[in-house]
Amino acid sequence: MDSMCIARKNLIIVKLSCDLDHHVTEAIRSEIDMNIDNKGIKNIAFDFKNVSFMDSSGIGLIMGRYKKIRPMGGEIFVSNLNCRMQRIFGLFGLNSITERNSKIDMIVNEED
Repeated sequence: MDSMCIARKNLIIVKLSCDLDHHVTEAIRSEIDMNIDNKGIKNIAFDFKNVSFMDSSGIGLIMGRYKKIRPMGGEIFVSNLNCRMQRIFGLFGLNSITERNSKIDMIVNEED
């Protein structure tokens, strides 16, 4: 199964189905940007349920989307981070630009 983006009102839910590396980030970035540019969606929720590895291109994907939506008042949410992903988020400062929210978690998990 490929990663997919689901647009819901003013939120893009990004269901990541594999490790987040340079092989997949460009396609995900393009799909997210299309939703932001064409639909005016400014909030993004990344679901890390099926992710066990993320390289610098994955970090760049998150940081780049943050820089794109923040001036519009948007936020980035993350759900289902395993211990390894929590450690990566802490090491690279992603905790300071992402939010965790129980309401968003419920919305993300409804899409399974």
